[in-house]
Amino acid sequence: MAGNRHSNIAIFIPHNGCPHQCAFCNQRTISGAVTQPTAEDVRKAVKNALRSPRFDGSNAEIAFFGGSFTAIDRDYMIELLEAAYAFVNAGQVAGIRISTRPDAIEDEILTILKKYGVTSIELGAQSMRDEVLEMNRRGHTAQDVVNASQLIKKYGFSLGLQMMTGLYGDDNVGARYTARQLAALRPDTVRIYPTVVLEGTLLADKMRSGEYIPQDCEAAAELCAQLLRFFERKRINVIKLGLHASDGVEGSMVGGAYHPAFRELCEGILYYNLIRQTLREKYPDGGDFVVYVPKADISKAAGQKKRNIARLALDGWHVVIKGEDAINGNERRKCQIKPVHQQDSQT
Repeated sequence: MAGNRHSNIAIFIPHNGCPHQCAFCNQRTISGAVTQPTAEDVRKAVKNALRSPRFDGSNAEIAFFGGSFTAIDRDYMIELLEAAYAFVNAGQVAGIRISTRPDAIEDEILTILKKYGVTSIELGAQSMRDEVLEMNRRGHTAQDVVNASQLIKKYGFSLGLQMMTGLYGDDNVGARYTARQLAALRPDTVRIYPTVVLEGTLLADKMRSGEYIPQDCEAAAELCAQLLRFFERKRINVIKLGLHASDGVEGSMVGGAYHPAFRELCEGILYYNLIRQTLREKYPDGGDFVVYVPKADISKAAGQKKRNIARLALDGWHVVIKGEDAINGNERRKCQIKPVHQQDSQT
């Protein structure tokens, strides 16, 4: 049902409020926005969403993304909040979500946000290694992330944390360290973004000079699959994996890890690992099998372009993926495996 699915009415504020130009950042390319939204733009966006017959305001937030919301001009910030809060106050949407910098959070700001119906605050942590933050010109420290997170939770907001992988000066060990440090702060949600090198950024210059070698999509997907599983085990919801698909990103990308269905790549890796492990334990000699998964997960289990099926075949396991209603789709990555002769004998 629609009511079970959270949705955002996204309002992008490109590179506004940021006191720094991060090494990886080109917000106009990422968001596709080139102008600053007005209060009227907010009202129009929400009214358009409300007109959709599938829209469920009881589980939706007006989301201000793309900049450092709490660092923009205070009057402008309140103007946008007032426009959004009118819909919250009328019960037409559940709340307001904002994203901002860890060093732009303080008691006064949080008091204002609470007054205007903000429910969720996301912090762009990116890394919990100070040397990586400095090399990428973030302008804040790991301790700023800790302090801001604790204050946000103290005020009763839902806390979201964002991290990046493949940053300049970072590696897989550092990414896993960041994930552990973020999980320790007990956020409600996490977003994981593998680094995409965009034209017009410091990373693009460093890549061309050979000083920075970005992680490719396959390596990033392997790492992010591990991180996804880590956060799941901690019962922390990963609400985004990879940049959202857009012409701006695809047209400006000069390197790094981008795929329009990046999360599905990661889910496919986890399904491959699950199926392969099960086959190794139960049927080490190979053979022909039917792998049953929740119907919604058939493409994930098969992998992009049925890659998982091909990889399993190389090891002697010839599988067909089928959907099965009896498998609980609310449980992540469940499968049942039967040899083909056993499956045939039961039909």
